[in-house]
Amino acid sequence: MILLIIFKPNINTMTLIKSISGIRGTIGGPVGEGLTPLDTVKFVSAYGAWVKTASGKSKVKVVLGRDARISGPMIKRIVISTLQGMGVDVIDLDLSTTPTVEMAVVDLKADGGIILTASHNPKQWNALKLLNNKGEFISGEDGLKILDLAEKEDFLYADVDHLGRITAHEGGYIHEHIQHILALPYVDVAAIKKARLKVVVDAVNSTGGIAVPYLLKALGVAEIVELYCEPNGQFPHNPEPLPEHLTEISALIKTQKAHVGVVVDPDVDRLAMVCEDGSMFGEEYTLVAVADYVLSQKKGNTVSNLSSSRALRDVTQKHGGNYAATAVGEVNVVTTMKETNAVIGGEGNGGVILPELHYGRDALVGIALFLSHLAKSGMSCSALKASYPYYYISKNKIELTPEIDVDAILDKMAKKYAHEDISTIDGVKIDFPTEWVHLRKSNTEAIIRIYSESASKESAEALANKIIDDIKSMI
Repeated sequence: MILLIIFKPNINTMTLIKSISGIRGTIGGPVGEGLTPLDTVKFVSAYGAWVKTASGKSKVKVVLGRDARISGPMIKRIVISTLQGMGVDVIDLDLSTTPTVEMAVVDLKADGGIILTASHNPKQWNALKLLNNKGEFISGEDGLKILDLAEKEDFLYADVDHLGRITAHEGGYIHEHIQHILALPYVDVAAIKKARLKVVVDAVNSTGGIAVPYLLKALGVAEIVELYCEPNGQFPHNPEPLPEHLTEISALIKTQKAHVGVVVDPDVDRLAMVCEDGSMFGEEYTLVAVADYVLSQKKGNTVSNLSSSRALRDVTQKHGGNYAATAVGEVNVVTTMKETNAVIGGEGNGGVILPELHYGRDALVGIALFLSHLAKSGMSCSALKASYPYYYISKNKIELTPEIDVDAILDKMAKKYAHEDISTIDGVKIDFPTEWVHLRKSNTEAIIRIYSESASKESAEALANKIIDDIKSMI
């Protein structure tokens, strides 16, 4: 359930969000108030300048891919021309997925990568997701350098004899990505074939419509039912894979008598599963189930962010490993995974990170691991879900207006609950003995997110409502 307290009429028009993780904005409007062509040129130029400096090379190459949203072709042409103008060679994957681009950067020995996607945001949004030469999201420090270069417009374009070159890579590198997944020791194609699985796919008319059916066929899935798998960028419902947006696939699974449903977001780094009875396996439990499967074959540690379910901690401890929580954000999770030598990690929004493949959230490897687990377990999807510790997360948000001092509110909340176990590494997380609540400013939207987890839906929502009332009394 999502509760929405609106203090601002509309945040979906004329919005540009500049952060260390990339540039995200709505298409159109005045310069500086949306992801306009001029804003795109400025930030891509800054990124090109940063790549050159970071690599120490006179000639660099960058991998570029995009999701299927409507503005993608326009933004792509601007990005390519700008990089060419900076003297940067471009490997153009065109329609691809975020994890595929991440892997291509490493495989093709590129110096960086850009993914044109606004993830789960509606169709009027697009974004520049920026990668380093490891195919990972740039660090906070590097992000600040790029923002500073853009602000100062401190970049030098190439002369006519040193313009960048474009190389098109047919197929978006998806075939190569899937071959890497099939080679993993945990992926059991024989078990999946034997289970004769029938799978329904909702790819929200983006690039998952290309990648997921291709993957399922390679895994030996017996029957694939496609729902919204045409990559035309016309999102048929809100593209964030939350239960309230997945009513069609839920109904279709039951009428088709399918074993499981697979849902991905537009850039295919988030994964949600739907059970054979139409119930939600739950985004939070995607990582829990996949981690349980991997840990059963390779002992080790796990990492997720502060807004993720305690169920991952429980599963990790069951297998004798240690669990760590980080600030929200893929780059934070990856940093801690490397520090703790974690064998698997991710985020509770359906993001699975398997270091043996690459350090990035990857719905495609999540699908392969989940179906291997499901096939080998011999259980139905709903029975598999029931085998895990039950927690319920209530996800809520409050939209912001400029006059609201969010930091002051978070500070007051930390003081109000100082007698509990408090973490302030990312907003404020209050750990009660049997439940928790996490309050934080979003990195990509003008909102405060309020996540609460407890042993039942009623108690999680009651906790969320109590915290929302506290915040309302402070505004």
